[in-house]
Amino acid sequence: MTESRSNVYDELAVVGKAFASAKRLEIIELLAQSEHSVDEIVRATGQGLSTVSAHLQILRAADLVRTRRSGTRVIYRVAGPDVAELHALLGAVARRHSPDVGAALAAHLGSGGEVHDISREDLTARMRDGTVTLLDVRPAEEFASAHIPGAVSVPLADLGTRLAEVPADRGIVAYCRGAYCVMAHDAVTLINAQGREARRLQDGFLEWRLAGLPVTADA
Repeated sequence: MTESRSNVYDELAVVGKAFASAKRLEIIELLAQSEHSVDEIVRATGQGLSTVSAHLQILRAADLVRTRRSGTRVIYRVAGPDVAELHALLGAVARRHSPDVGAALAAHLGSGGEVHDISREDLTARMRDGTVTLLDVRPAEEFASAHIPGAVSVPLADLGTRLAEVPADRGIVAYCRGAYCVMAHDAVTLINAQGREARRLQDGFLEWRLAGLPVTADA
C-alpha cells in the first residue's frame, strides 16, 4: 500500500473512530434532532460536563459537528444531513447483521409489555383520514425546531398528566428521536396501561426526515 493511500484510510479512520463511542452516538442522535448548547446536551444525555466537552472535541476534530455562538453560549449542530444519515445507516446495518445489537435493543425496549409499531405509510394514511392523533414525545425544544406536520407536542415527562387532552375517539401514535430512542416505547406503554390503545412509529423522527418526508417547525 502506498503512503498516500494509507493516508486516505487514516483520515477515514478518524471519522470511524468518532462514531466508535456509545456516548458520541447518543450526542449525534440528539444533534440530528436540533442544535443544542453544551449545557443542553449534558441535561439531555445525563453525561457530565467534562465528558460531553471531550466527546464534542472529538466530533469537531472529525468535522462531524459545527458550532455557532449565541451570546456567551456555544451552540452545536451536525455538520450536515449526511452525518445524521450515516448515524441512521449505522444503526440499520447493525440491526440487520448483528444478533447482539438486536438482543440489546430488545432488552432495552423489552420492559413494560408488548408495543406494536406502525409504518410511516400507514401513519400517513391514517393522519390523512383523521383517525389518529400523533404525539411527539420528545422535549418541547426539539419539537419546536422540527416535527412531523400535524403532530402534537406532549413530552414524555408530561404525558401522564396530559393524556386526557388527547381525543378518545382516535387512535394514538407516538414517536421520538429515532430507532434507538426509548421515549416513544415508554409513552405507548404508559398509554396502554391507562386503557387507551397506542402504537409506536417505526424508527422515529430522524428516519422520517431522512426518508424525505415533510417536516415543519414552529414559527
